[in-house]
Amino acid sequence: MEIQHETTETKGVFFIEKDGKRIAEMTYSKAGETKIIIDHTEVSDEGRGKGYGKQLVQHGVEFARENDLKIVPLCPFANAIIQKTPQFQDVL
Repeated sequence: MEIQHETTETKGVFFIEKDGKRIAEMTYSKAGETKIIIDHTEVSDEGRGKGYGKQLVQHGVEFARENDLKIVPLCPFANAIIQKTPQFQDVL
């Protein structure tokens, strides 16, 4: 599955679509020039159990690294994934 990214001046979303329908998404808000706040991750019933949520978090971590940003993971799911994955913790 391809992870897509849309962004505005203050917010962004990473998402996965299947047959024109979003089946997973992770949203974030920009906090100044140096941080993003991951505020929500959701996977539809159709996408559950396939690792899409973790893939979205990984994409968020890669995006943060590429753009020299830090992540504030307010979303409990994203926070749990980052805390359980030592190689993701450099972006906290």
